[in-house]
Amino acid sequence: MACSFRVVRRCPHTQARAGIFYTPHGPVLTPTFMPVGTLATVKGVTPEQLASTGAQMILANTYHLHEQPGEEIVQHCGGLHRFMHWSGPILTDSGGFQVFSLSSLRQITDEGVTFRSPRNGNLIHLTPEKSIQIQNALGADVIMAFDECPPYPAHYEEVKRAVYRTYHWLGRCVRAHQRADQALFGIVQGGVYPQLRQLSAQQVTQYDLPGYAIGGVSVGEPPELMHKIVQTVTPWLPPDKPRYLMGVGTYREMALAIAAGVDLFDCVIPTRLARHGAALVQEERWNLKNRAFQRDERPLDATCPCYTCQHFSRAYLSHLFRARELLGYTLLSIHNITELMRFSLGLRQAIIDGTFAERLAVYER
Repeated sequence: MACSFRVVRRCPHTQARAGIFYTPHGPVLTPTFMPVGTLATVKGVTPEQLASTGAQMILANTYHLHEQPGEEIVQHCGGLHRFMHWSGPILTDSGGFQVFSLSSLRQITDEGVTFRSPRNGNLIHLTPEKSIQIQNALGADVIMAFDECPPYPAHYEEVKRAVYRTYHWLGRCVRAHQRADQALFGIVQGGVYPQLRQLSAQQVTQYDLPGYAIGGVSVGEPPELMHKIVQTVTPWLPPDKPRYLMGVGTYREMALAIAAGVDLFDCVIPTRLARHGAALVQEERWNLKNRAFQRDERPLDATCPCYTCQHFSRAYLSHLFRARELLGYTLLSIHNITELMRFSLGLRQAIIDGTFAERLAVYER
C-alpha cells in the first residue's frame, strides 16, 4: 500500500486524535493544514520558503494542470515533485470541485463532465477514468476520486443523484487506478442532508481505500451546518484511516472538525488573504493597509518564528501593500501559512499533552 496511517494518541473527551500519515515522500504529522498549490505552485512563495513555514503536505489540482501545462509535460519532466521542486508529499484534487465552481461552464452526465474552458474556450471532457489517468501521470502521493459536488442550497433529490453518481464514479476510479505507489481517497458527499451523508459514507467505505474525504462543504452553507455534516460523517468512516475535510482552513472550523476526528485540511485562505494585505495573527485577521500600522515597528507576531516576523516590521509590511510591491505578497504568505501550520500542529500537541479539551472550549462558545 502506498500510504498508511497510525494513531498515536486520542483525546479522552472528544474524537480528536494525533496521528502519523506515512507517504512515499515522508511522514505527515496529523492533524495538519495543507497549503494549496493549484498550478504546481503555492502562490507567492518558493518551495524553500514553503518548507520553512512547517508545511508538510501540499495540494495541486488535476483540472487546472491538465489545462496548463498538461499532464504529459509534467510527466516528461519527472512528475509533479520534480517539476515543482517539492520533496514532501503532494495530494492532487480530482477536478471534482470544478464540477461545482465552473457550474456555468459545464454539463454533467453519468458518463462524466464536459467543461468549457474559462481560459481559452476549449471543450474539456473529464470522466472518472480520465481524472485518474491524469493523476497517475502527475504522480502525487495521494489522488482523489472524481466526484460530483452539489451546490448549496440544493434540493434533496438533486443531492441524492450526486451521491449515487459519486459512488458509481468511485467504482470506475478504483478500476482505472494503475499505480500502486499512489493512494486513492474516496469522497463522501450528501450536502446538508444527514441521511444522504450517512448513505454516501456507507457506499464509499465499501471500498477499502487508504483514506477518505468529506467533500461538498465550504460551498456556501453556514458554518454550523458544516459542523453538523462533519459530526454526522466521521462516525461512519474507518477509525484506522485518515480523514480529510476538503476546502476548510479557518480556526474555529478546523478546531471543531479535529474534535470530531478529522486529520487533514486544505484551503487557499493564507495566500489569498496575503494578496489582499490581510494577516493572520494569533487567530485574528488584520488589514495591514490600515493607518494604525504605518509607524508600528513591532513584528507581526513576536512569538512567530517565520522569516517575515524575524526580519520585518508591521510598518514595512504596511508600506509594501500600500505601494503594491510584490514582496509584500511573499512575506505575508510566508507568515500566514506559518500561522496555520502552528495552529494545526499546536492542536496536535494539545491532543498529545491531554489539554485539547481545554483548547477546544474556546471554540464551542
